[in-house]
Amino acid sequence: MPEAVIPTRKRIVDAATKLFYAEGIGRVSVDAVAEKAGLTKRTLYYHFKSKDDLIAAYLDGRDQPNLRQMAGWFDAAEGGADRKVEAIFSNLARVARHPKWKGCGFLRTAAELASMPGHPAVKVGSRHKSNFEAWLAGALSDHGVEEPQAVAREIVLLIDGSFSIMLIHRNPDYIEAAGRAAATLVRARSQNRG
Repeated sequence: MPEAVIPTRKRIVDAATKLFYAEGIGRVSVDAVAEKAGLTKRTLYYHFKSKDDLIAAYLDGRDQPNLRQMAGWFDAAEGGADRKVEAIFSNLARVARHPKWKGCGFLRTAAELASMPGHPAVKVGSRHKSNFEAWLAGALSDHGVEEPQAVAREIVLLIDGSFSIMLIHRNPDYIEAAGRAAATLVRARSQNRG
C-alpha cells in the first residue's frame, strides 16, 4: 500500500513497532518515530497524547497477530495435544534463529517498565499473556488434557522462561528443550494415556 494511502495512525504505529522492537522503547525517541513515519512530531502527538500511549499501541498491535500465529502453529501440527504444544516451541525456535529476532516484545517492554506497573503498555502485555494462557487452556481442554488451566500456566512459564534465557544465551536450543518439557507435562495430564 502506498504511503499516502496508509492511515496516519497506522503509519505511526508501524514505524514505532519497527523501532521499539529493534532498539527498545527507552532508546527510541518520539522524534525518531515521527521521522520514520515521515511525519512531524506535532502530527504524531495529534494521534497519540504521549509516548506511553504510543508504546501501548505498539504492543496492542502485536497482540492478535501473535495469538493467531501461535494458534496456527498448534492447529497445523499433527498428533495429539503434546505434539501440538511442542510445535509452538519448535516454531518459536525457528523464529528465534532469525538474525533480527530480539525476543518477546511484551516481555522486553515489561522489563523496561518494571518500575511502572500501572503503565498502559504493561497492562496491554498482561492482557496479551492472559489471553494466550486462556486460549491455550481452551485448546488443551478440547484435546482432553486434565487440569487445562494449570497446564496452560505451566506452559506459559516455560515459554516466557525460555524467552528470557534466550536473551542471555542467544541459543534456540533452550526453547526446544522447553518444548520437550511442555510436551511431557501435557502427556502426564492427558486423559487418553495408554
